Amino acid sequence: MMSSPVNMGYACINLSLQAQKITTNRGMIKKTFLERGLAYASELALKNVQDLLTIVDWNLQHGFRLFRISSDLFPWASEYRIMNLPDFPAIRATLEEIGRRPIRLTTHPGPFNQLAGQGKVLDNTLIDLEYQSELFDLMGLKPSHWNKINIHVGGTYGDKAASLARFAQNFKLLSENLRARLTVENDDRQNLYSVADLRPLHEAVGIPIVFDYFHHSLNPGSQTEEEAFLMAYNTWDVRPVFHYSDSRQNRENPSARREAHADWLYSTVNTYGKEVDIVFESKMKELAVMRLRGEEPAIPPAVQKLMKLQQSE
Repeated sequence: MMSSPVNMGYACINLSLQAQKITTNRGMIKKTFLERGLAYASELALKNVQDLLTIVDWNLQHGFRLFRISSDLFPWASEYRIMNLPDFPAIRATLEEIGRRPIRLTTHPGPFNQLAGQGKVLDNTLIDLEYQSELFDLMGLKPSHWNKINIHVGGTYGDKAASLARFAQNFKLLSENLRARLTVENDDRQNLYSVADLRPLHEAVGIPIVFDYFHHSLNPGSQTEEEAFLMAYNTWDVRPVFHYSDSRQNRENPSARREAHADWLYSTVNTYGKEVDIVFESKMKELAVMRLRGEEPAIPPAVQKLMKLQQSE
């Protein structure tokens, strides 16, 4: 049975607004942070969250009720507590305003977050993931998988079963709020984790599985797409958020890496009769989703310039 997502969203960057210098990715190198300290980090963070509010409002005006927030709102967030920033009152007020908007917000922290890791890798993972959860706390959002913080298991460390067991053990180190938000996603490489590989992890700690259609096409294990979709779907306690993208190699550039996402979206999503939300991971961001919806968004010269930069990455 073919069906459509309840909500369609995209990830992190709004090209239409970025062309107007509205962005949530202001940052700095470590040398600059050491020289300019908390005051400058606070200044950048405040601008980032203020622009996030602008992006969220743009999304609502254009029919987007799902959006993945950048994980880089707070430059060098591992080096301080958000509440210690000089601009914290204004930052908190802006985040609370964002939290009152009728939009589903998620995050997808970077691949260095490996809960199956050990030593410094694990220490850094705990710091970063707790920061992601604190962000939703400051928005006033109830801890649940509605506002998912999604990660991959990471490496197998030579023993897939042992790595999953270590992930489950380290899961207990997380705060209650973070545990209530954390999800895990299937991988695009056959030496990593398929949906079926992740099922025992859900059984051990209750963590939902985010189904990525494109990753499954590259690493299906022994399951069909429908089987993997339904297995992941049945691990959720709220309406799931799944990921979808088309292959750049198959659709746009035969010489592209097999794992590369296409710039645009070319195919409809089969949700197998289930209600799910979909984050589309295409390089053309909101423009690709709008085109998929049958719209033809206006693309002024400044946006065209950004599109060329996206396509070259």
